[in-house]
Amino acid sequence: MTRPRPPHGPAPHGPAPHGPPRPHRGSLQRRLILAALVLVTVALVVAGIAIGFILHRFVRGQLDSRLDSQIVAIASSLERGRDGRLALGRNLDGPPFDRDRSGWSWQVRQRDTILRSGSLEGRDLTVPEDDRPDGGGRHRDRPHPADAVDPWGNPVILRILALPDAAGIGPATIVASAPMAALRGPVREASLTLALILAVLGLCLLAGLVAQVRLGLRPLERLRRDLAEIRAGKRAQVPETQPAEIRPLVREVNALLGENAANLERARTHVANLAHGLKTPLATLTMALRDGERDPDGRLTTLVSGMDGQIRHHLRRARSAALGGATRERTALEAPVSDLRSTFARLYAEKGIAFSVEVADGIAVACDGQDVDEMLGNLIDNACRWCRARVRIAAALNQRGVTITVEDDGPGLDADAAAGVLGRGKRLDETVPGHGFGLSITTELAELYGGTLRLDRGSFHGLRARLDLPR
Repeated sequence: MTRPRPPHGPAPHGPAPHGPPRPHRGSLQRRLILAALVLVTVALVVAGIAIGFILHRFVRGQLDSRLDSQIVAIASSLERGRDGRLALGRNLDGPPFDRDRSGWSWQVRQRDTILRSGSLEGRDLTVPEDDRPDGGGRHRDRPHPADAVDPWGNPVILRILALPDAAGIGPATIVASAPMAALRGPVREASLTLALILAVLGLCLLAGLVAQVRLGLRPLERLRRDLAEIRAGKRAQVPETQPAEIRPLVREVNALLGENAANLERARTHVANLAHGLKTPLATLTMALRDGERDPDGRLTTLVSGMDGQIRHHLRRARSAALGGATRERTALEAPVSDLRSTFARLYAEKGIAFSVEVADGIAVACDGQDVDEMLGNLIDNACRWCRARVRIAAALNQRGVTITVEDDGPGLDADAAAGVLGRGKRLDETVPGHGFGLSITTELAELYGGTLRLDRGSFHGLRARLDLPR
């Protein structure tokens, strides 16, 4: 008969239609630093452009003011000459208008009469047609700007004033020029200095922002360490001495931890009660059914074995669920080993056992304290029961966790017998009291924490039990 497929759920083979979302690999610190870098860069670029524009206008204003002063001086010196033509009452070729081909020049034009500075060497400045009085240009009260080239093809800045009636003999145009280099040179030098200052300012701002981001995220790093200590069993709750923005999150985390701890304790209590309530009756029933007369065909033994397997299976699942936070447990080994040594020394006082304990301070396992007591108790009890006079208990760190060694100087076991004795209810010597559940329970508990139990011969030539548990 074919087993029907469950009506719901994904098919057993083939990819799921929707996979889990991929985690975002960026960090909060990187995001903040990149955002700050972008904002600082944009702000500095905008500031550089704005300051450069203001600087350009300032230098241009200074040049225009100087040219306008020259135009005013020229306009105030115009007069009618002896021949009735336009003339200057004084020499206006002062520095820098006296340097040849310097770009600093002036010119007065009235019809065919042209007055010019010596720097032009007898050549004329080209004035736009609409700025000439005879070219249809309109007269203005103040000089206005224009860009042109001097007679040698160099770019210059012009200031032009059109007079409606110069010296009472008709309209005239006064032009003063300055080389474009007088504008671009200072602006370029100031821009380089400004760029250097803004670059240094940007680096300082970026360093300050990085320090601010790291300082601001430091409480999150401290919170991560606190949670790691809780996971390692060093803390029970996160300290509430946190910044105001993180304090609500810490309170919620502590509330969740408290609720989980309470649920864990209730679950462990129920599991322990059920385990203790069923373990002894089943063990007694198993021992009683070993008498062939009570179960001649073995059916009852089979049923009891099945019940025992089902109970252990479901108890293991319940206990595993209850220990879902087992990695938060932390149990130091020194104290429980010392207590168990004292207890079994009294129980087996007639044998005069010499105990050797080699457990360094600070060695701890990520297991519940009650489970550690049960596992170590089973191993030490087994060693004391079979030893002649010596029992050694040691614990050492390894790459993955902690190895706990319990060995005795008893008869020991070969490899096949060591593998068989770990089974539930398996006993190699029926004359020794017990039910054979200790080593199997220890194995199950170790497996719940991801550990193992191995049996071999030790340095005393007896049985050595090596219990590996997570650190």
